[in-house]
Amino acid sequence: MTKAAVSPSATHRAYRLVPTDSGSRLNQVEDVAPVPGPGDVLVRVEAASLNYRDLLVLRGQLGAVREGLIPLSDGAGRVVATGKNVTCWREGDRVAPIFYRNWVAGPYREAYGPAALGGGETDGVLADTIAVPEASLVRIPDGWSFEEAATLPCAALTAWHALVVRGRLAAGDTLLVQGTGGVALFGLQIASALGARTLVLSSSDEKRERATKLGAFATVNYRTTPDWDVEVRRLTGGFGVSHILELGGPDTFDRSLSALAAGGHIAQIGVFTGFGPRSNLIRLQQINGTIDGINVGSAEQFAAMNTFLAAHQIKPVIDKSFAFDEAEAAYDELASGRHFGKLVIRL
Repeated sequence: MTKAAVSPSATHRAYRLVPTDSGSRLNQVEDVAPVPGPGDVLVRVEAASLNYRDLLVLRGQLGAVREGLIPLSDGAGRVVATGKNVTCWREGDRVAPIFYRNWVAGPYREAYGPAALGGGETDGVLADTIAVPEASLVRIPDGWSFEEAATLPCAALTAWHALVVRGRLAAGDTLLVQGTGGVALFGLQIASALGARTLVLSSSDEKRERATKLGAFATVNYRTTPDWDVEVRRLTGGFGVSHILELGGPDTFDRSLSALAAGGHIAQIGVFTGFGPRSNLIRLQQINGTIDGINVGSAEQFAAMNTFLAAHQIKPVIDKSFAFDEAEAAYDELASGRHFGKLVIRL
């Protein structure tokens, strides 16, 4: 095993955030490469993927961001060196870092928040190499490319946590997902593997066709059918859906409540339409429904999910892949909303 065989003067490429009047901008730099501490693992990042959260960080919509922060939470790569006290990993192991560096197992704690990769104070993965505590890594599935594995830490794990860990989704259940981004499509794939039926909302008829081919039993164009909650109930025989991945936020929540079946479960995840409460939750009480706030997941959940994905031969949907020098273009594509599935940056 290589024990921290890294020169303190070695350099690598990285992107860092530079403040602007409207948030931050990306700045590619030749930087001093990290050196792992006694309990750390040095990972050569081979690929990273983007989430909507990364756009909010760039725009300054999630609060203050440290100047010079390395962005992005999701990546995958190989172990290239380990600290002297590391016992879990060896050089060459294929791994992905977890979103919350300290959330290894058990329930979430607010103290984990500041250690979220690529936001606030903690550097992310948009760099050639990263140093990560050994407990903050998960082995990636055999047979997956690094680009595929880079989609797992946030989008896939959020869908898994929402539907399996908290939602207890089962065969015969019905699921509504909003849009065709990473969380939505992972939700569709996981639900299909469990024998549940998924209904997909999208404003693009082309994306609706692709979602149907991926396993959706029905789709609704929410632009041409603005009362999509009524249509969802019609498509489910008047009952509504038993599970919802609520990705829209304030402007979609009331319709989600309307589309929810009695005893149903809403996983509150996204803020695509902004922030702040708007809904009258009396309906939730009337139908004995539940809401769970979902914020990614733990390393323990990550490992369980990887076992499930491998067993069911589920692979992520990657829309486009960008070179490292094209990171700004990747952010622009994310902001456009044109993508179906995930956007990946190759390092």
